[in-house]
Parts: sequence; structure tokens; C-alpha cells
Amino acid sequence: MDPLPNSAPLATKLRNTLIQYHNIGDSEWRLAKKTKDATVWRKPSEEFSGYLYKAQGVVEDVTNRIVDHIRPGPYRLDWDSLMTTMDIMETFEENCCVMRYTTAGQLWNIIAPREFVDFSYTTSYEDGLLTCGISLDYGEVRPNFVRGFNHPCGWFCIPLKDYPSHSLLTGYIQTELRGMLPQSAVDTAMSSTLANFFSDLKKALKT
Repeated sequence: MDPLPNSAPLATKLRNTLIQYHNIGDSEWRLAKKTKDATVWRKPSEEFSGYLYKAQGVVEDVTNRIVDHIRPGPYRLDWDSLMTTMDIMETFEENCCVMRYTTAGQLWNIIAPREFVDFSYTTSYEDGLLTCGISLDYGEVRPNFVRGFNHPCGWFCIPLKDYPSHSLLTGYIQTELRGMLPQSAVDTAMSSTLANFFSDLKKALKT
């Protein structure tokens, strides 16, 4: 188990990596799924042998409220159907923490429940916010869970210029689920999970 990293350099590196992803040209992405709530694309990840996913949709709410529902905190467990538990293990400052969370089984439990320990950082970006994270090798792995690993991930939430009460939400996700899994099952699950994330989030914000 590694010691906790110094939060400031890790936060800066993470933010810079996410901005790099945000600047990847449209031609590099391949469409993976499209629903009324979101569009999901993917490209081979440079971090591991799976894919980097990009998910985007317009959400009818202000930026701060949307990000409060996504980042570690009391809202996330209420609406995210995939997340089953969440604990803040360490807090560095108000916008920076280490959290441990577990996810439900997927695809008729072909993908068993997973546990993640992530460093999470939320910061301003242009007129909106960026909330991002990366997994750490920290804390004991609990029995009955496979420890997954999130390579740099994050969500940009920017108010629409002509409709400031609406926001453009763009996520970059690259999750290594680990364990003995067929990659095709993981890829199917990821596209659907990201599309469902948008529809679940929109429902939560309306309540």
C-alpha cells in the first residue's frame, strides 16, 4: 500500500491531464452510444489497454448545483444507481479529498461489485467547474470486492452562453475494472453506464 501523495502537485497534474483530453480533436473520437440525454464517444486510452470515454450532454441546471451532485459528498449516493457506498477517507482542503466507494454488480453480475479509492479534486475552469479524480493504491482491499482503478477521469461543467441556467457537461472516463473480465463486456457496460449517468443526474436535479 502506498502512502498518500502530496495533494497539490497531484491536483495540478490531474487538472492538466483533463484539459489535454478536453482539447483532443473531434476526429479522434468514435461514436459509442447516443441517447436523448447524452452522446458517448471513445478512443484507445494512452494509460491502459482499454478505452478513454467521452460523454457529453446539456443539463438543465446551474453549474455549481450539477457539480455538487457529481463530486464526493452527500448527494452522489442518493441518485447514482451504480454507487453503493462512499466514505471520505482523508480531506486535504475543501475541494480536495480521498474517497473510497463501491459499485454494484453489472451485466447480470458478469461484472461483480468493485471498490475504488480515488483522489478527488474540484477547481474552476473557464466560466464553470472541473471535478476530476484518479485512483490511488491506498487502504486495505475489503473482502468480496475486486479493487478497480480509475485512470485520470473528470467532468467539465460549463454554463451555456445564451442559456446560463443550462450547462454543458462533458465527462472523460477511463476505468480499469480489473479481475477476469471479457473486454467486450466492459465496453458494453461503460457506454450504457455513462448514458444512464446523465439520465439519473437529470432526474435527481429535478427533485
